[in-house]
Amino acid sequence: MAVAINCDMGEAFGLYRMGDDEAIMPLITVANVACGFHASDPAVMHRTVRLAKQHGVKVGAHPSFPDLQGFGRREMKIPRAELTDIITYQVGALKGFLDAEGMALNHIKPHGVLYGMAARQEEVAHAVCDAADVFGVPLFGMAGTLHEKVYTGRGLSFVSEFYADLDYDENGGLIITREHDAVDPKAAADRCVRAVEEGKVKSTAGNDVPVRAEAVCVHSDTPNAPAIAKAVKEALKPYMDRAA
Repeated sequence: MAVAINCDMGEAFGLYRMGDDEAIMPLITVANVACGFHASDPAVMHRTVRLAKQHGVKVGAHPSFPDLQGFGRREMKIPRAELTDIITYQVGALKGFLDAEGMALNHIKPHGVLYGMAARQEEVAHAVCDAADVFGVPLFGMAGTLHEKVYTGRGLSFVSEFYADLDYDENGGLIITREHDAVDPKAAADRCVRAVEEGKVKSTAGNDVPVRAEAVCVHSDTPNAPAIAKAVKEALKPYMDRAA
């Protein structure tokens, strides 16, 4: 099975910096680029797209709720049609910069709480699909959740993710924190190999939960993200395909 390594990045804003995109970009195959509503701005988006092009990395959109101050990690209640417009607006902005650089939009992956809510609320998942229909690209998400059920039920291509630097609860749900702590790179790499080979990861409760890793994600705002990405890339070399 071919495995992609993806990273949520381009999350600086104005004079504020977040993550080391220059160090991480050579280590990944796919970049999920922030679109301005939880982080990023026009200059950051364009710069990140150029950096991805330089390293032969595919680019997908990473839209969120309109929550710049909360970094897209606070829940919002927004009607389906309005949420579709919010996502479409963000993806369209990023696509403009991709067009300017002669690059294709590879996929859409919701950010933060939007991602989490789409995994468990059908109306949110359908809003994501409504936007994806506009652009005709695959969606990234978690296997065994409404991501997979709704996205594939709508006839959209689905890429299942595993997270190198986040914990899973006893039911297989992601534990998303406002700030990410540093993670041991070797331990993260070992988890990823097990996820790919066995389809399992150990939860915070100590039990194994099922996962599927067609793409492995490293967050750029994890303090030691470049070291994690390097370890994961080395461990997953036998499974990687740059065309994934």
